[in-house]
Amino acid sequence: MAKTKLLIVTHEMSPFLELTKISEITRQLPQAMQEKGFEIRILMPKFGNINERRNRLHEVIRLSGMNIIIDDNDNPLIIKVASIPAARMQVYFLDNEEYFQRKQVFRDASGKFFDDNDERTIFFCKGALETVKKLGWAPDIVHCHGWMSALVPVYIKTTYKNDPTFKNSKVVYSVYEDGFTEKLNTNFANKAVMANMTEDDTKAFLPSDCDSMHIGAITHSDAVVLADENLNKDVLKFVKDSNKPTLAFNLTENFENFYTFYEEISNDELVSLA
Repeated sequence: MAKTKLLIVTHEMSPFLELTKISEITRQLPQAMQEKGFEIRILMPKFGNINERRNRLHEVIRLSGMNIIIDDNDNPLIIKVASIPAARMQVYFLDNEEYFQRKQVFRDASGKFFDDNDERTIFFCKGALETVKKLGWAPDIVHCHGWMSALVPVYIKTTYKNDPTFKNSKVVYSVYEDGFTEKLNTNFANKAVMANMTEDDTKAFLPSDCDSMHIGAITHSDAVVLADENLNKDVLKFVKDSNKPTLAFNLTENFENFYTFYEEISNDELVSLA
């Protein structure tokens, strides 16, 4: 029997970048699934405060060289990779000089939310899917963690829905506590539209706040993980009303609940475990 292929898309992961609990979950969960026989790939942005030398990152020439178009501008995509020896897992980092070379993550040194966080998000989500295509690796499950991965579900269900790499992929979105209180650029939803999409596909993102990022992602996902206890009431209501298979987050031994959830999703036996 072929191994279940699990793609993790996240903006942070221990030990490379530790901002919130997401970094621990995205470090422990894939290793637990790998130990249960899953095949794993992990993608995250190469923010400027990730130390390349210490973490032994190196460029993957065969994957680099693509351009990601945002608002009619070409943005070069550089792919780097690092290994986690203890887990025998590889992590792919998406880099771009304009978007990710600064030393801060989402806010500048004075605490101001970056004006281009909308474009950085679009670049990351588009780049992640193009990287997986270039890897020639078709995931059974794509698990998105955090608001910066929120466009991945809509892209897979629209632009990439007939692509051999993603046409059979099931998408899971983990909802975490609010990642930001500001708003993205008001044109975010329109900028995010790709080929074979309409503005209707991104209308859930129009408010450009963190809640709308979650709701937009949930709209196009096959299943949802409630990854925090204190989630926004409107988001929780949206999850409930969507009737999508839902996993109420708790850390069972060896992530056994996630394993069961993934297996049911990949076998189309979708049930709610909330």
